[in-house]
Amino acid sequence: MKNRLILLPMLVPILLLSINAHAGTESPYRGEQQRDIKSLSQSDIDGYLNGKGMGFAKAAELNHYPGPRHVLDLSKELELSDKQLKQTQTLFNEMQTKAITLGKQLVKSEQKLDQLFAQGSVDKNSLETTLQDIGAIQAKLRNVHLSTHLEQKQLLSKHQIMMYDRIRGYGANGSHSKNHNHSH
Repeated sequence: MKNRLILLPMLVPILLLSINAHAGTESPYRGEQQRDIKSLSQSDIDGYLNGKGMGFAKAAELNHYPGPRHVLDLSKELELSDKQLKQTQTLFNEMQTKAITLGKQLVKSEQKLDQLFAQGSVDKNSLETTLQDIGAIQAKLRNVHLSTHLEQKQLLSKHQIMMYDRIRGYGANGSHSKNHNHSH
């Protein structure tokens, strides 16, 4: 009995470690098995189907290539001319139309991938083909967003771009590149 009492305090930390080890193994995906498309949240699906940027143009946005959606939102602050406003609206409309079309294709391809696994019919060939389709659509979608930022930059003056960066919170720390190759 005495030996058992001595062992009890030594076993408590071991039991607590064991319990904590199991608590840390719970998947961060818990609950996502209920999604219609397991790899996409409803927010992702809505974003793709509505032509949202979803971070696809972050490389442009954070390197002084404004996006048309935000330029339109800031049109008064940027003092856009009527011509700039019209061109930016046209640019945005064209981008959104293309992005929605590609977004629908991407959601459909992700749904196909999910169904392959759900039905147990996935094999190496179907997996590779589906992933190549998804990758190609993602590349096209990203290109639509990034190339639109390229075009938008051409519509703005250097001053408007600096204002855009400042208003969006990008230029406050002096990170604006000294080498500007703008042609406006």
